[in-house]
Amino acid sequence: MKLYNFFRSGTSHRLRIALNLKGLPVDYVAVDLRTEQHLQPEFKALNPQGLVPALVDGERVMIQSPAIIEWLEERHPSPALLPTDPEQRAHVRALAAIVGCDIHPLNNRRVLEHLRHQLKTDEATINAWCATWIAAGFDALEALLAADSLRGSFCFGGQPGLADVYLVPQVESARRFKVDMARWPLIAAVDAACMQLPAFQQAAPMQQPDAA
Repeated sequence: MKLYNFFRSGTSHRLRIALNLKGLPVDYVAVDLRTEQHLQPEFKALNPQGLVPALVDGERVMIQSPAIIEWLEERHPSPALLPTDPEQRAHVRALAAIVGCDIHPLNNRRVLEHLRHQLKTDEATINAWCATWIAAGFDALEALLAADSLRGSFCFGGQPGLADVYLVPQVESARRFKVDMARWPLIAAVDAACMQLPAFQQAAPMQQPDAA
């Protein structure tokens, strides 16, 4: 498999974690968003949307990290990223969706570039914009973690799963946008537990070959 991704992309980061947890090796193909390589014809032939990541498996090209991670779970079910109980699966998916649907899209690079260039927004205001949506999502996540009396060191249970795959890159992004994580001690503790594991360490942005 070939993974077309960018070291600092949150969606790429979450997919790298999922692949590592599954123990699946991939060829790393860097797509440099800083030079708009993702908008060039060569990459858009793979993904007409012009977004990373894209995963190529033989003749199949898969896009959109939620769809790719679900495919990985279906094709490589062990170790599982989701519990077996349907209600528990829905809970874990909801935790992941707070990040994937409600936080990340508003802080995505193309949104921030629009704020910078079309709306002439300064960096302090952009950081405040990002912090607003991170805080709204993290407040809800923190409350849900606190309400789960059976939770271990991770978002659900005693092993890392889908919610952690989504959460850790968002924590990385929050720190990059200068958000003080002291407000969410449970989220910070989950992040710390995950970062003890090689699957998360090796997926970190600054560990990638295109990091700069």
